[in-house]
Amino acid sequence: MDFDAPAPSDGRLPAETRIGRAALRVADLNETTAFYRDVVGLAVLDRDGGDRPTAVLGVDGTTLLVLEEEPDRPERARTDAGLFHTAFRVPSRAALGEALARVRDRWRLDGASDHLVSEALYLDDPEGNGVEIYRDRPREEWPVDDDGTVRMATEPLDVEGVTGAAGGSDDGPADRVPPGTDVGHMHLEVTSLSAFEAVYVDGFGFEVGMTGPNVRFVAAGGYHHHLGANTWRGRTTPAAGRGLAWFEVVVPDAAALEALRERLDEAAVGGDVEFTVDERDEGIAVTDADGIEVRVRTP
Repeated sequence: MDFDAPAPSDGRLPAETRIGRAALRVADLNETTAFYRDVVGLAVLDRDGGDRPTAVLGVDGTTLLVLEEEPDRPERARTDAGLFHTAFRVPSRAALGEALARVRDRWRLDGASDHLVSEALYLDDPEGNGVEIYRDRPREEWPVDDDGTVRMATEPLDVEGVTGAAGGSDDGPADRVPPGTDVGHMHLEVTSLSAFEAVYVDGFGFEVGMTGPNVRFVAAGGYHHHLGANTWRGRTTPAAGRGLAWFEVVVPDAAALEALRERLDEAAVGGDVEFTVDERDEGIAVTDADGIEVRVRTP
């Protein structure tokens, strides 16, 4: 899923920036692990049954999702900011067709859309965490507005075409997503879009793409979006309870990490939105204005 993009100017993230791992706090580790294994199609890479049991899932040995069992933590409240969905990007329409077959065979599909740049399936995991499984159309096919913004829409998915792309098998749908699958983007529910932009545009250096009255999409390198944020459900309080624990933004090298750290420092001093930046062994951890933790590291 490589692409060519111009080198960033000051204040922008490098084009190679991507989303890394995501982590969820869950009440029932076994049930949730089974969902991401059997329905989404991730492989279980590790299990830890210690004081805080965890499961690590991914593709071809690469971690994409960490599940942390915290049954004593309260459920996410209706007012809490947090996750809208984790978006797993598969490398082909055939792989999306296989995912659709797994969902139909083993779960329930909540939605299916054509976004012009991508084709997407939507569902919830057993604890109500949103999941998107999608495939990108080739970048040269993405529609672009006169101002250079990648244009997206929400249209009905060609379900028959996606189904047909998977081919047929008497053994049922493929159990695993193929190599090349990753977390393509994260979509958040926030309390304020202006506060979201203050952290992720002014601080991180993402560029604003498509916008609407209640939604923002931001990205690096001309991608349609690495992060989405919406206020559709009127969330009014910081993230708490179960659900999204953290996710990662991966920058290409130490220089990019240091530049990002400096932008965050400047945004924290010069802005009205409060957020924190903490040092970690692998990089830094940013806790945004809604209490959402983003870990930033190099590959």
